[in-house]
Amino acid sequence: MESAPPEAASLIMLQFLTWVADRPRNYAEAMAAWRSSCPRLSVWEDAIIGGLVRVENAPDRAVTLTRRGRDLLRTAPAPPR
Repeated sequence: MESAPPEAASLIMLQFLTWVADRPRNYAEAMAAWRSSCPRLSVWEDAIIGGLVRVENAPDRAVTLTRRGRDLLRTAPAPPR
């Protein structure tokens, strides 16, 4: 069972979730675009651990938002302009 999303998400997490939701993505594409060797920029790992995205166990290894990820993105406040 997925738990409730956290009250607030970082801007980089919202950017990552928006990127995943924008169009079909696969694991290789996500890793090329979002991996980091900097422990302060672990958005990919944080999204996996937080249950916000999942990697399908199919040949194309699609990366998709979970229900929790979709809910967090849907309820996030609009970024400042």
